[in-house]
Amino acid sequence: MTTPKRSRRLMTLPYALLVLVCFGCESEPDSIGPRQDYGSGARALEEFIADEMRQKGLPALSIALVDDQEVVWARGFGYANPSDSVPATARTVYRVGSVSKLFTDIAVMKLVEQGILDLDVPIAEYLPQFSPENRSDVPITLRHLMTHRSGLVREPPVGHYFDPTEPSLRQTALSLNYTELVYAPETAAKYSNAAIAVVGYLLEHTQQEPFSSYLTRAVLEPLGMTKSAFQRTGRIESEMATGFMWTLDGREFEAPTFELGMSPAGSMYSTVEDLAKFISALLARGESPGGRMLDPQTLDEMWTPQYADSGTTVGYGIGFGISEFMGHRRVGHNGAIYGFATELAVLPEENIGVVVAATKDFSNAVIERIANAALETMLAVRAGREAPSLAVSDPVPPELARRLSGKYESRDMGVRLTEWSGRLFMQVDGGETVVELRSQGDTLVADDVHEYGTRLVPSESAVLLDGSTLPRTGDRKPPAVPPDWTGLIGEYGWDHNTLYILERNGSLSVLIEWLLYYPLDQLSGDEYVLTGPGLYHGERVDFARGEDGKANAVKVGGVTFERRSVGTDAGEVFRIEPLFLVDELREAALAADPPTETAELREPELAELVELDPTVQLDVRYASTDNFMSAVFYDEPRAFLQRPAAEALVRAHRLLRESGFALLVHDAYRPWYVTKMFWDATPEEHKIFVANPASGSRHNRGSAVDVTLYDLETKQPVQMVGGYDEFSERSYARYPGGTSRQRWFRDLLCRSMESEGFSVYEFEWWHFDHADWAEYPISNQTFSELDTDGGER
Repeated sequence: MTTPKRSRRLMTLPYALLVLVCFGCESEPDSIGPRQDYGSGARALEEFIADEMRQKGLPALSIALVDDQEVVWARGFGYANPSDSVPATARTVYRVGSVSKLFTDIAVMKLVEQGILDLDVPIAEYLPQFSPENRSDVPITLRHLMTHRSGLVREPPVGHYFDPTEPSLRQTALSLNYTELVYAPETAAKYSNAAIAVVGYLLEHTQQEPFSSYLTRAVLEPLGMTKSAFQRTGRIESEMATGFMWTLDGREFEAPTFELGMSPAGSMYSTVEDLAKFISALLARGESPGGRMLDPQTLDEMWTPQYADSGTTVGYGIGFGISEFMGHRRVGHNGAIYGFATELAVLPEENIGVVVAATKDFSNAVIERIANAALETMLAVRAGREAPSLAVSDPVPPELARRLSGKYESRDMGVRLTEWSGRLFMQVDGGETVVELRSQGDTLVADDVHEYGTRLVPSESAVLLDGSTLPRTGDRKPPAVPPDWTGLIGEYGWDHNTLYILERNGSLSVLIEWLLYYPLDQLSGDEYVLTGPGLYHGERVDFARGEDGKANAVKVGGVTFERRSVGTDAGEVFRIEPLFLVDELREAALAADPPTETAELREPELAELVELDPTVQLDVRYASTDNFMSAVFYDEPRAFLQRPAAEALVRAHRLLRESGFALLVHDAYRPWYVTKMFWDATPEEHKIFVANPASGSRHNRGSAVDVTLYDLETKQPVQMVGGYDEFSERSYARYPGGTSRQRWFRDLLCRSMESEGFSVYEFEWWHFDHADWAEYPISNQTFSELDTDGGER
């Protein structure tokens, strides 16, 4: 199932309001505790969770704390289904992503205890039909698969994370026969969903029972996890929360709900109440109400780092991730799947554990921080100490964010800080994603949905990052990309999960799963390899070009992404097929009346831009047929703005001329009837790019302008990522694709305009509203009427 484009663009929920409303609810029937000794700790956690949910926009979150096999506190926050105001509880069903792997691996270990399976025999003894290309002389074993040492690609060619067709587990596992190992078995840790899909298929094949029913019978039911399953049912659907996606360019939309073909790796449904029962069994050294889950010795093996030197205390165990927390061994797993994030953590020696689940994609940094805060609180309670104070961050003051914006670099590393709508974002050269910085005293800390903890200390002309001083450098225009790359750059894949090929920091790069950047190293021709740390490292990337030289597909590891048709080529005009004839639209619009306004507004004072500064360049598309409707709307190519806005635009224009650029104006004041024509002509899926005449446009008030950059040396407009009036995601002001040079032009335009009191419209990089737009009335006068209106100009 894919998400319609209309909802992808427009579904932006008032998360903070939803959370605030639900935190006001006193009644929470589906909760547990808190136990008396956890009263103050639970209250501190509630305040911390409330703050984090408001700040990070989490629609729903549920948490459960387990102390010595007893659930001492469990409850939900926010709304599981915001549209219906259904509150989240401890019994709300979430998709728990890769936490699923723990249960798949436990099912295997039960059979290992019984002598039915052996972790260290070649997998071919159980699955002779499974034969990916392995150029080493080391055969893949179950231990390799369950410790991410098999060398398999991250995703299988069929049934992968992006595949909405819901293929069978057998189809998914055997599609790996058409892949080659990324690394020889044992030689490198390579996290692989595909590997655990094979483990699940082995269970299905050897036990002669569908995987989902076998896991329910062998693992979930004995644990008493009655609200958990590996297959969606009517009951699961009725009690499941709604997940939400987000992207770097500011979109938010409901997550797709299709089943993964690799369900053993990530398609489990559960509640924090059920997962607390699992934690209880772990703390009981394998005992559960339905009988022993595993022997203590088996758990010890699963909690021991594999393929590691003696004495190693962190790394991958069998299924479990092993780390340290405040001097204690920490075991568990996190999970991320469309619209959901989960963290399950246990301190075995301290006999405590926590599970947190939330309904926002890739919000793992937030819920891991909440889980760690819960563990720290539990340690304090057990030691008889007061609950710890939980540090929160504050927004960076907008004036500081603007002052710090720029490039900082040394010989070894670089970082770009960017102010956006008063907030400050950081992108480290070669880093995995873009993160927001917030204030903690004199320090700035990365603190957003995706990351927490990196600290940056600013000074007058440098920043201190990870112990390195990075001086501010000139914001130089990036060079043009090699011509051979232009046929590769673009969007590929699906609406619900789009892959971008772009240029970043001088390297051809991949942006995958909406948020994760990887640079590409060229092997030969159109063959590349993903470099850098992360989940996809080492994967091959192969482009398939058409006769026109443009790639029509790119294959990443085992997954093929088809090129998406997005926008127009450079220099072309984006056009739609109007819903009605233009003459009919004009007649109806001229006969209609603008909305009535009752507020006391300023007297209009429209000024013609070229009269204030003749060097302002004009390319008024609506005075020709070179526009999205292929029709003429203005008799003359002229541009007017209310005088304060016009004077501010001229200041920005003159500032840019010092850098070798000028402003090129496409549109400014627009009569209301033209706005109505645009609205009535535009198909529903594109209406985000046109204003609703019922409330009028800021163009109608004479305080909005459509503008781009003009290169004074070449005498040509610069090339942005997307074209003017292009109805596509490339028009978004934070669209991450394209080239560094295109994005640099876009950012230069934005900074210049915003320095003079304009703000960019988030869905159109060219549209800027002046700060005082709301103080002027909607106007319907034509340009010729302005000329004869008593000197209004």
